[in-house]
Amino acid sequence: MTTIPSQFGTTPAGVAIPTPEIGLALESGSYVPFYEQITEQVRAMIRANKLTPGQSYYSEGEIARALRISKMPVRQAFQKLRAEGLLIIARGKRPVIGAGHVSWNFQELHGFSEEMRRRGFVPSAKILSLEMLEPETDIAQQLRLAGGELVYLLKRLRFLNAEPVAVVTSYLPARIFPGIDRQDLENKSLYDIMENVYKRRLQRAEEVIGAVVAGEEEARILQAELNSALLIIRETTYDAGDVAIEYSVSLLRGDRYTASVVSVRKPSRLSQPLRS
Repeated sequence: MTTIPSQFGTTPAGVAIPTPEIGLALESGSYVPFYEQITEQVRAMIRANKLTPGQSYYSEGEIARALRISKMPVRQAFQKLRAEGLLIIARGKRPVIGAGHVSWNFQELHGFSEEMRRRGFVPSAKILSLEMLEPETDIAQQLRLAGGELVYLLKRLRFLNAEPVAVVTSYLPARIFPGIDRQDLENKSLYDIMENVYKRRLQRAEEVIGAVVAGEEEARILQAELNSALLIIRETTYDAGDVAIEYSVSLLRGDRYTASVVSVRKPSRLSQPLRS
């Protein structure tokens, strides 16, 4: 009988290697690769709340030693879990359990706080800067401002369950939102303030979605790795009178966010029924 080593001596091939302290067990005779077994078992523990978002997890080396395998399968499993947003890995820090990717539906106009509460997260914000200034030409054009008009520049760090996930820079016309700097912009939804304090009913938003890499400042603020992927969203929001009331640039951690867009195919002329 073929045997493989384990922390409890030797184990017959095809029998699970017991590792109670990390909650993983590998079937050595399975056709499923070790990294897939590890990945699925970690997923299952997260689904069962045995591992919770924000909790520190074992390193590659610790798991490899406990399972008596090389680091390569563990590294492959970690890469898959990281790609799914279930494991957050930063250089020099222990891995942390994540909550999975947050899929943002761009067909619905929701503020960050509204959307995240709807999905069961606890959103919060920290103001990084807030000032009134004369905008750059491209910002003024997005907001359809007249020459000399001022805007509030509001830059916030957004959190989900106390984890930094996005930096949002908003440009708000000062004539539309006078005194908005006196509002509670850390604890209240900006959209809620727009609609209930300034009586601006939101109608639609135009977004341009792309990808960039994190520079030193973004990596530091978002606690992400330098040159890691970020989702960038440039958005202009309009009220019911088709007045542009906000232009924003959002940088979202690529390991936490995905974009969700539903496309509908319209019938072509060739598919239309012929008329006699």
